[in-house]
Amino acid sequence: MNQNNYPIPSREEILGVLRTSGSPQSAGDIAKALSVTRKEHDGFQKRLAAMERDGQIELNRKGRYELAHQPNFVTGRVQGHRDGFGFLIRDDGEDDIFLPERELQKAMHNDRAQVRVVGYDRRGRPEGQIVEIIERANRFVIGRLLSEGGVLVVAPEDKRISQDILIPPKAQGKARVGQVVSVELIEFPDRYVQPVGRVVEVLGEIDDPGMEIEIAVRKYGVPHAFSPAAAQEASALPDEVRQADLDHRIDLRDIPLVTIDGEDARDFDDAVYCEPVKIGRAKGWRLIVAIADVSHYVRPGTPLDADALDRATSVYFPRRVIPMLPEKLSNGLCSLNPHVDRLCMVCDAVITAKGELKGYQFYPAVMHSTARLTYNEVWSVLSNTKGPEAHKRGELVPHLQNLYELFQVLLKARRARGAIDFDTTETYIVCNAQGKIEQILPRTRNDAHRLIEECMLTANVCAADFLERFKHPALYRIHAGPSEEKLKNLRDFLRTAGLSLGGGDKPQASDYAEVMDKIKSRPDAPMLQTMLLRSMQQAVYSPDNIGHFGLSYEAYAHFTSPIRRYPDLLVHRAIKAVLAHTKYQPAFAHGTELNTAISPKARRLQAKDAEQKAELTAARARRNEAIWDELGLHCSANERRADEASRDVEAWLKCYFMRDKLGSDYAGTVSAVTSFGIFVQLDELYVEGLVHVTELGSDYFQYDEARNELRGERTGIRYRLTDRVRVQVSRVDLDARKIDFRLVQEPSAKTLRARAGGTETQPRVPAAHAVPARKKGRQLAALLGGSSKPEESFDETLDRVIEEQPVFEAVITPLRPHVKTGGKPAKRAAKPKPAHLEKPHKPASKSHQAKPAGKTPAKSPRTPRKR
Repeated sequence: MNQNNYPIPSREEILGVLRTSGSPQSAGDIAKALSVTRKEHDGFQKRLAAMERDGQIELNRKGRYELAHQPNFVTGRVQGHRDGFGFLIRDDGEDDIFLPERELQKAMHNDRAQVRVVGYDRRGRPEGQIVEIIERANRFVIGRLLSEGGVLVVAPEDKRISQDILIPPKAQGKARVGQVVSVELIEFPDRYVQPVGRVVEVLGEIDDPGMEIEIAVRKYGVPHAFSPAAAQEASALPDEVRQADLDHRIDLRDIPLVTIDGEDARDFDDAVYCEPVKIGRAKGWRLIVAIADVSHYVRPGTPLDADALDRATSVYFPRRVIPMLPEKLSNGLCSLNPHVDRLCMVCDAVITAKGELKGYQFYPAVMHSTARLTYNEVWSVLSNTKGPEAHKRGELVPHLQNLYELFQVLLKARRARGAIDFDTTETYIVCNAQGKIEQILPRTRNDAHRLIEECMLTANVCAADFLERFKHPALYRIHAGPSEEKLKNLRDFLRTAGLSLGGGDKPQASDYAEVMDKIKSRPDAPMLQTMLLRSMQQAVYSPDNIGHFGLSYEAYAHFTSPIRRYPDLLVHRAIKAVLAHTKYQPAFAHGTELNTAISPKARRLQAKDAEQKAELTAARARRNEAIWDELGLHCSANERRADEASRDVEAWLKCYFMRDKLGSDYAGTVSAVTSFGIFVQLDELYVEGLVHVTELGSDYFQYDEARNELRGERTGIRYRLTDRVRVQVSRVDLDARKIDFRLVQEPSAKTLRARAGGTETQPRVPAAHAVPARKKGRQLAALLGGSSKPEESFDETLDRVIEEQPVFEAVITPLRPHVKTGGKPAKRAAKPKPAHLEKPHKPASKSHQAKPAGKTPAKSPRTPRKR
């Protein structure tokens, strides 16, 4: 707080006046521009003097202030570390700046700050000093109320916040020591001042059922209660489709559309139908993908829209979902439930016998789902068309067979296109009545999952192509190939395995697919597959369409899940605008704030290169469409936020699950190797923990990054991915979300002798995945025990593998229980009438170099289907 208790202008406000004025300003001019009062004047003068001392501003010969030349000043977001130090994640995307512990005394995790580079360490990495806190990020902090020497403090659950929060005696409220509380900060930290807060919410005891979720949503700032205005708007909506809603819609109620989802799905946003058609004399397929018409009920600028934008995505936890839309919409009016009329947006496509997109059209419609099917039910029908499940489904069987035949065609086209495909071991969490883990089980994926995935990919490609063709702004799902640095590391690693990656400096997805094909029968295939995936960037949302590397598409957008993803809702609105010969320009309710705190690296990689970015930025400025860029950052950032919250909950549950297993021995596989130890995934429990390097014996171990292994200098013993070991559970830390193991049995003597003698041997047992150590030690590169959702496409599985790496303060890698999102029923069958088809603007097949980017819960609510 200000020493004089007067809110003098911040440094950033003063700098803002000098930036916008265009000329040097006197102290009086600046004071007038910022409405500085007489009482604030002394503090204001001291701030100017401090800024001049710190080199932010200069006093010229005429006694006026101007911006100083600041080559060593940078702005960014503070990222704290549980050990007290931190980093400044720079806005310009350049290398992070190390912040020693003393600097974190005046800043908190996620604060925006200006930092001066004051030196470099032995490896040439910059070290900084915080000059100014530009924006405070933590108004509320979640933690446990403790008493230390009679003084009440709250220890933050987010260990990246290193300071305890002081609680004055009268600010405790009704909270008891030991309880989990939310505190509002009333004084922020400074070099010699601890933060001070007051208790505003008592959540309960740490072991209460569901407490880990209550903590996570507050820790990561996930909106978990709808605004009164949004709730009122939702309650005013009808319970069923009204006759007036059917105007200007195609009637598909006689088409036997069905929904196909997981057993635990509760909301269904997509339904499918397929029939053979003639394309000239050749055989082809007509595919109808009907998607819930959320945009009919959630209108721009309304309270419902504001809440949906704020969330940007549904968040999935074991036994609980925090939906993007109120339940009346997500599970009711917008869900394509069986045997009721529902409004939908339709992608109606014709596909050749070679899997090529011949034409498509979009239109609003009304449908009546014939049945709500599950993946296992559909697979039972397709694998035995004379069996009991097929007999039960009667007239639907031929339609399901049509879908399966189309799937085979699309799958061949996918392989011919060179899209990357891979298999991962997927798990899901089964919880008991108290919300704690009962079991973690593997889940199999059958062709019914892949069938729906290919149908959704087709609709998403059509949506992107449609918007490209009509040049309407929207958000695309973009994905880049490997960066130069990652590509070099990958090639070095593959060389040690006797492999090479084609494509030169710009490999295509087909080059990756070729390597994947070569390693299928190798015992180290899981390790190699993971290294290939880790070399790529994350997918993000952006108005700049630069293609999707992994799927090998020139244009790709998310259209198929508007119930749980805001970008899909935006795409629906844009498509409707094109159909109505108008233009959709996003408009937000008053006070709406966008979350653009996505990693600067993702921002930097949202164009192929600097020149293209400059061209795209200039073009967007001419079109006055910068809002789409902000929306892309917002949706990407909130997607990451949802993933982080889900992983945090799963990590906590796994730690709780392992508490009563201390001292127990288990067989496992080395799933990741880092400079400080090896991560091991247990065979029967699907949980991962760390064997610290000090537990590997008395030898001195060197980490070989190129080979991704630890090697003992004296003994020559090596620890690599896929090694089989036996470990004992030695420590479980709920607060840190960490599980530690100690080695009971090392890799087999045969393997060790071969390695010590210098002969490389292929690991005999496949393992999970591996991850390279992350620079600057902020996050460890450990590969998760791999779990992908049954209907999870390449796009989402890649994001999960990249995102799910154990961080230093949470070395238990949260395994993702498999899950999927909707399920769709179907109705009475009848032949659809052919529709006028538009030719696609582009073949949408060849891979385009995209720019770098940018959960699954347990068996409970339903699980999301990310496509």
